[in-house]
This record gives sequence, structure tokens and C-alpha cells, in this order.
Amino acid sequence: MFTGIITEVGSIIGDGQRNDVRRIAIACKMKPEDLVIGGSIACNGICLTVVSRDGAEGGETVFEVDAAPETLDVTTASEWDVGRRLNLERPLKVGDELSGHLVTGHVDAVVKVAEREDLGETTRFWFEMPGNVSRFVASKGSVTLDGTSLTVNSVDGNRFDCLLIPHTLQVTNWNERKKGDGVNLEVDLIARYLARLTETASNTANAA
Repeated sequence: MFTGIITEVGSIIGDGQRNDVRRIAIACKMKPEDLVIGGSIACNGICLTVVSRDGAEGGETVFEVDAAPETLDVTTASEWDVGRRLNLERPLKVGDELSGHLVTGHVDAVVKVAEREDLGETTRFWFEMPGNVSRFVASKGSVTLDGTSLTVNSVDGNRFDCLLIPHTLQVTNWNERKKGDGVNLEVDLIARYLARLTETASNTANAA
């Protein structure tokens, strides 16, 4: 479980194919002991498993994760190449402050950046989303985009917008996003279950 509060931005320094699994090497400033082999880490909002880690020159730590076929099919991981910078977040610990919202690291869809407006110190992004997830996105509700907990400003059909403050732009990779880019979307956990409960109640009523 995560919170959508990015703790660091890492860089992809290598990747390779092992049958149908892609192994990705990422360099970051985290301490090696903070990256538990077999433990989870969110990379651009995708919950992945640390399969190896080691120290590197310059004080950086290099760790590897595996992206399975399902992950490559439904997220932006298939588009990542060497040099790509990724938003990183370690798992939430019991007792940690929940500054964002509850995030699972399970991506629901890839949305496209439809428009970027640089408004001085802040930046507004408009996103186009598939119809099957639009019912989960509500004005003033929470979404996770590339691992970042953000508030939805408004919704217009299959489009919604978020306003990013200077701090978010400085400590994440969002300043690198542009029109046409794909972004990993995870809808709010509460919204997901509320929709499911509503569907179940409706189906039960219709069957009665």
C-alpha cells in the first residue's frame, strides 16, 4: 500500500528481456537497506517487486524490478527506455503519516495528456480517459497519476484536469510530461468499491 507522495525520482539505467518478462534497472539515492529484496516499490504508480539491489558509484543505489506481460500490456512500462525518470515511492508502514490517499499501485488505465497549461508557478494538465474509468473520477476527488496523489479540479465528459503546485513539479517527473504522453491512472479505492456496491445493489433490485 502507498500514499501517492513521491519520495524520490530514479532513472532507468538498463533493461533486458527474460522470456516474456522485462527486467528494469533503476538508479536512485535510496539506501540499499531501505530496498528489501522481495519487497514492493511504486514506479510511476506501478507496484513492482525489488528482485535485486546493490550500491553503485557516486553514492547511488541500483535496484532491479521485473515487469510481467500483464503490467506491460496495461501500463506505460512498455514505453520506458534507458534515461527515463520514474517517480518512486516505498510502501506505507503502519504508523506512517497518510499525507496523500490510499494507493494500491494497481493501474486501472493509461490516460493521455490532452493539454498542458503553464500558468506561472503552477501547471494545469488536462487528461483524456477511457469511458470505462470515467465514472470513478469526480470533481474534488482523488486520483493517482504516475504514482502522484492529485486532486481532480473538474470533469468534462471523458476529460478531467489537475493543477500541480510548484513543490510537486520540483520533486517529481511531472515537468517532463507534455501533450500526447501516456500516464498511469489509478482511481480512488473508495470510488472503486462504491461503484461496485452500487452496481451490485442495482442488479439485485432488478432481479427481484
